[in-house]
Amino acid sequence: MLSAGRGRGDRGSRLTRLPCGVIRNQSVTSMHRARADQDVFRVIADPTRRAILDRLRAGPAPVNELAADFAQSRPAISKHLRVLKQSRLVTESRDGRERLYTLRPQPLQKAAAWLEGYRGFWQRNLDSLKRYLEDT
Repeated sequence: MLSAGRGRGDRGSRLTRLPCGVIRNQSVTSMHRARADQDVFRVIADPTRRAILDRLRAGPAPVNELAADFAQSRPAISKHLRVLKQSRLVTESRDGRERLYTLRPQPLQKAAAWLEGYRGFWQRNLDSLKRYLEDT
């Protein structure tokens, strides 16, 4: 590990020289990863996570029940649930020895609001295309 100086704008970041000679700033890498886990669009980009969210719309479920619905291993589903939990799309509660996961859709409202802004744009463009095709 290289030592990081405390110069202008440096807050003590940790620099690592990789075997290929590249220097990596670990604090920037971990900040990027943290933001990525909280970014709803990145989280729902994965089809397995979307399927888990769809399943949780029916109600809370334990990890074993969720894992039974997929061809993936239970640890793989647990990793997906951890990402969903970090993004606050699901909550985890304990019922005895079981951990129940519950959908928390509020973070999806921001994504839906952003997408809603494009609904009018696409509707106008599709209407224009329809008129053009009907006229030709």
